[in-house]
Amino acid sequence: MRRLTLLLLAGLLSALPVQAQKAPAPSLRSYFADGAKLKEGGTRLITIQTPKGPFKVWTKRFGNNPRIKLLLLHGGPGSTHEGFESFEGFLPAEGIEFIYYDQLGSAYSDQPKDRDLWTTARFVEEVEQVRVALGLDKDNFYLLGHSWGGILAAEYALKYGAHLKGLIISNMMMSIPDYHPSMHLKL
Repeated sequence: MRRLTLLLLAGLLSALPVQAQKAPAPSLRSYFADGAKLKEGGTRLITIQTPKGPFKVWTKRFGNNPRIKLLLLHGGPGSTHEGFESFEGFLPAEGIEFIYYDQLGSAYSDQPKDRDLWTTARFVEEVEQVRVALGLDKDNFYLLGHSWGGILAAEYALKYGAHLKGLIISNMMMSIPDYHPSMHLKL
């Protein structure tokens, strides 16, 4: 009986596949040498020119649609792209490419302290520089502005409307004094 058990065990073991020799793991140097494996997740810092010198602003692209590219202008000034993060849950499914963008002084963008930079006209020029850097044009460029971003989007459209395919304004007022005469806010 013992001999039969040993023969049966030997037969079973011989039926198991021989484990292949594992190839050595690639070195970090060889892995990162192939740039195609590296992904930046659509994130891009864009250098903009201002009257006070160059600065970098942060953008992040989601999707890829040559016909619909939506640039998002957040509120503030000084807020962030984070208020738009819910868009990730439904815009890609509709085939809409969208681009987060933190304006100068916001979140991941440079944070200069010079108050002379905080003018609507300068922000309009910043949006135009971002548009050019991202390759957006009248055939694909939609602009969505929320709150302060809506004021900025309207001002941008007045100056550079020929570059837009569409304009979307969300939760903003065109004139604070007209909205409430007792409010006198200076930007």
